[in-house]
Amino acid sequence: MKEIKAEQLKQNVFDAIGKQWTLVAASADGKTNAMTASWGGMGVIWNKNVVFLFIRPQRYTKTFIDKSSTLSLSFFVEEYRDMLTYMGKVSGRDEDKIAKANLTLTAGYDAPVFKEAELTFVCKKLYSSVLTPDGFYDKKIIPQCYPDNDYHEVYVAEIEKILVNND
Repeated sequence: MKEIKAEQLKQNVFDAIGKQWTLVAASADGKTNAMTASWGGMGVIWNKNVVFLFIRPQRYTKTFIDKSSTLSLSFFVEEYRDMLTYMGKVSGRDEDKIAKANLTLTAGYDAPVFKEAELTFVCKKLYSSVLTPDGFYDKKIIPQCYPDNDYHEVYVAEIEKILVNND
C-alpha cells in the first residue's frame, strides 16, 4: 500500500460510494467486522477532510464502529462485486465474513486495511448522531426508507490516511 494525499484522489465520490460501493470496517475486542455501504459521502467540515456514512442500528458492524475510535472505508475493483454483495447481505454475527470472503487484513494501521482493496481511507471518528423523523423536510423519505423506524446513525470521520494498492 502506498499513501497519497487527498488532493491526489481521482475517484468520483458518487460512483465510488453510490455505484461501486464501499466496505466499512472496524475492530473491537480483538475482532474485525465489515459491511458493504452505498450511502455516504466525502467532503470538508471543521477544517478537516472527512467521510460521512450512514449505518442502521441493527447492523452488527455498527457495534464495532461504536466501540472503536477508528474505521476504514475500502474500495475494490469490479471483480469484487460478488464479495461486496455477500458482505452486505450476511451478518458477521452468524459467520466470519472476512475469512469466507477471502479477504486479507494488512497489519500496521489504526483501522482495518484489506490487501485486496484498490483504495482505502483510514479514518478517525469525529461525530455521530441518529437521524430523527422531525429532521426530515421531505417527509416522503420516511415511509420509503424507514418503514420500520430503524433510522440510520450518521458518522463523520476524519480521513487520516488514503492508501492505494500498488501491487
